[in-house]
Amino acid sequence: MNPLEKRELGTTGLQVTRLGLGCAALGGLYGDIPEEQATSVVQRALDLGLNLFDTAPLYGSGKSEQRLGRALKGVPRDRYVLATKVGRILVPTEGKERGQDIFENPPPFQPVFDFSYDGVMRSFESSLQRLGVDRIDVLHIHDPDDHYDEAIKGAYPAIDKLRSQGVIRGVSVGMNQWQMLARFAREGRFDCFLLAGRYSLLEQEAMDELLPLCIEKKIGIMAGGTYNSGILAKGAQAGSKYNYADAPPEVIKKAQQLEEVSARHQVNIKAAASQFALAHPAITCIIPGTRQPSRVDENFNLLTEKIPVAFWDELKERKLIRREAPVPA
Repeated sequence: MNPLEKRELGTTGLQVTRLGLGCAALGGLYGDIPEEQATSVVQRALDLGLNLFDTAPLYGSGKSEQRLGRALKGVPRDRYVLATKVGRILVPTEGKERGQDIFENPPPFQPVFDFSYDGVMRSFESSLQRLGVDRIDVLHIHDPDDHYDEAIKGAYPAIDKLRSQGVIRGVSVGMNQWQMLARFAREGRFDCFLLAGRYSLLEQEAMDELLPLCIEKKIGIMAGGTYNSGILAKGAQAGSKYNYADAPPEVIKKAQQLEEVSARHQVNIKAAASQFALAHPAITCIIPGTRQPSRVDENFNLLTEKIPVAFWDELKERKLIRREAPVPA
């Protein structure tokens, strides 16, 4: 696979590289990194030719957006595609104790859900300021799992208006589930979705409804979490993370079986995970995140590795992936 191959993201008219960069780590996900390191991660992605960057106000309470904006300063605006999210307003903590946070050393702001029309417009303007840009290409409604009605009645009309004004190009939703994305696809006019963790070597249930629906409606999918929070990248064992929590025994067992087949065929399981996601025609690109510039190179090179057909055949024969799942040629 060619990481630099460009495809249109849904109906946005935006041409994105098949490999992008998820920027949660720039905001201190599971541990902060120095500003210079964050800049180096973005610069390495640019040097390799990647053009898609995905961030959010949630990521470090604005830190990811700020760092990404500073790293992209001076880069021609048509050189990259920029995606961020709405649905959370950053409220000053004013000395109050923050809730439990997976982002280390955040600024003194607390993310608070707000899917209202006005809240989304305020969030959009704040993101423009933090990123230091005059436009954002794709806006995702972020994690509306418990807020569907407010999201479809408030957030969606807001970003739909921004699209009609030409201020953004892509109207999207970003979630860690596929069921509600299918509902959004039926009830609104969406250009793309960010599907995190729900189409991978470990699970393919999204094939039943969401992915065919997205092909039918020409909704492009940005796939995140293709390593399922790390269990497919760092080894399957007790304490391995899956869906941002400790993996249950049945998931660990399946991941270990995937590792066994990978070892037998001398296949890098991370390469298999990345290429498997991109093999589905509904998936436009993947956006793995990292805190190390060298890992940007690794994610790039994983897509160029050759994987024997026999590997995919064995996964299907052992029912470790669905028989009808598309695999790389």
